[in-house]
Amino acid sequence: MSSNVYFIDFRATYKENFISKLNKLLTHAGLNNRIKKRDLTAVKLHFGELGNTAFIRPIYLRHIVKSIKSVGAFPFLTDANTLYAGTRGDAPHHLITAIQNGFDYSVIEAPLVIADGLRGRTETAVTINEKQFKTVYIGSEIANADALISVAHFKGHELAGYGGAIKNIGMGCASRRGKMDQHSNVAPKVKKKRCIGCGECVIHCSQKAISLAKKKATINPEKCIGCGECIIVCEKEAVQIQWNQSVPLFMEKMVEYAKGVLASKKEKSLFINFINHVSPGCDCLPYNDAPFVRDIGVVASTDPVAIDQASADLVNSEPALNHTCLTTNTGPGEDKFKGIYPHIEWEHQLAYAENIGLGSRDYQLIPIT
Repeated sequence: MSSNVYFIDFRATYKENFISKLNKLLTHAGLNNRIKKRDLTAVKLHFGELGNTAFIRPIYLRHIVKSIKSVGAFPFLTDANTLYAGTRGDAPHHLITAIQNGFDYSVIEAPLVIADGLRGRTETAVTINEKQFKTVYIGSEIANADALISVAHFKGHELAGYGGAIKNIGMGCASRRGKMDQHSNVAPKVKKKRCIGCGECVIHCSQKAISLAKKKATINPEKCIGCGECIIVCEKEAVQIQWNQSVPLFMEKMVEYAKGVLASKKEKSLFINFINHVSPGCDCLPYNDAPFVRDIGVVASTDPVAIDQASADLVNSEPALNHTCLTTNTGPGEDKFKGIYPHIEWEHQLAYAENIGLGSRDYQLIPIT
């Protein structure tokens, strides 16, 4: 069955600014039907790593929060702590990062709540009985919320090919144990010829799984949790994913976690993707490269699969911008994500999500004018 995906672009006039269009989008997408008065509503977003500027502008969240409040619900901004060592690895640092990136109460007018507690161990077990997991572990403050609004920055991603609604809730709502479950098969390898022994990967490994031997990095697979931070920090690209069955398996685990998040909220959730500053990497990086397509717009839907499929299609329909990391698949209709990450079959997460009943890849794009 086809799902509706509502769309606005970034065009504006003196008669109607972008915020007015955003309010119309939320109305058409059915925000008022997904939440009710007094609902404690988790607004799940990515606050961005310090140094990254591609994340969604706080002013947009302010108006999404305002729309939720107009129903009589009580919204709070939330995310779960990261697995890797960064500026969001525990609740105090995570909150400081969120505030420094502009997500303060004085700006948003909603409190910040870290979903999995002080050190990422506040979790709720959810039974899903799927192929990879029988039980998944979700940050308790999201699991205990009455409703969920996913607000995702749509962009490229080093493991998933792209990051959208499914990743925002599947990976983003998992506790530390949940994130380890999803990454457990993604053990990177070191290309010795490229390694210069700089030690950056050793410094950044939170599990002390990397050491230097004869000025070359070595990864202990028994200690590695697959967070991938060593891949990110290696300027010589010496640390790489083992491109075998690990990435499809990672995607399936992430999708199953998304199903666990929605187990009690299938009729109490709404998904919003901002398709602007479409950077090649995740907002978890402490920097962001130039966007590879123009700012396209915002989509909203009650279906997380349809909204991600529509978002990917909108990106791929665009011609690539000049002077970016994208040097192949640059024409309209060509797969931009494959151009950046040729080894990743990003559509696998959508096919698997549809297969386990998370949503439909068949959609109708409805422009809001």
